[in-house]
Amino acid sequence: MSKIYEMLPVLADIYENQMPFNRLLKIKIESIMPDDIKVRIDMRDEFIGNFVKGILHGGVISSVMDLTGGIIASVGLLEKIEGLPPDEMAKRFARMGTIDLRVDYLRPGKGKFFICSGNLLRNGKRVAVTRMEFHNDETILIAAGTGTYVVG
Repeated sequence: MSKIYEMLPVLADIYENQMPFNRLLKIKIESIMPDDIKVRIDMRDEFIGNFVKGILHGGVISSVMDLTGGIIASVGLLEKIEGLPPDEMAKRFARMGTIDLRVDYLRPGKGKFFICSGNLLRNGKRVAVTRMEFHNDETILIAAGTGTYVVG
């Protein structure tokens, strides 16, 4: 078995527990496999953007989509740098960052919880491009988007 599968739980822990903003959002990584990334966020009163309608704030949606895209790009990077010494791998991950994020808000953010998933569109030497979808607990598509991340 590839060593990448040994690193995926470490990557999940970094995104879920080591990043303060992600802890604030209380995200849960439901799945982290090269071809299956799913991030869950539960609705909370603090996340309401429209208090009259009680819907999820667009900033929360875009944040979860961005971090999901970052996880997807990280898994892609992990596949590319497999076999490098741990200190070199750490340096490569430290250089990662979001270049661009596009979110199309398709429906109001109504639901008890939300799942963001996606896939890698391009995994280049310096840039990775991802596609994400944000669904509610009834699997209704709330938002879709793309993210571009520096990976090299």
